[in-house]
Amino acid sequence: MDNTDIKIINLLRKNARSNASEIAEKIKLSVSAVIERMKKLEASGFVLGYTVLLDHSKIGKDVIAMMSISIEHPKYNDAFEAAVIQNPNITECHYVAGDFDYLLKVITDNTKSLEKVLNEIKSLQGVSKTKTSIVFSSPKNEFSVDLKAKNR
Repeated sequence: MDNTDIKIINLLRKNARSNASEIAEKIKLSVSAVIERMKKLEASGFVLGYTVLLDHSKIGKDVIAMMSISIEHPKYNDAFEAAVIQNPNITECHYVAGDFDYLLKVITDNTKSLEKVLNEIKSLQGVSKTKTSIVFSSPKNEFSVDLKAKNR
């Protein structure tokens, strides 16, 4: 990946709907060269996909919570992860080091639906401890890292 690829990625981070001609104009490259580079970035796995970012409150999802989970033994991890993947209210799952084993991001309609998700998690075999924190606001919410141009 070179500096031109980094410029393309950073433009896509700002607006994934940018088309090749818009990007080409901004970085002073031909449209065909931008298309080729974008295809290579996707094929090599640098770009995993493109998505839509929703305003959760406008679709009635007013509660965001971070849930820390302890699992009593790693033999339960696969079943836990499978259950988490199936739950549409859980948008992120991270296997972490520290006092807990997993960190989940949960987005629900209200505290009653959050309680339901929490009880579903607590009922999974191997779950020994949970800790839930409600998110009041998110002053920063990035979905990928900002790439810096490489010094030559």
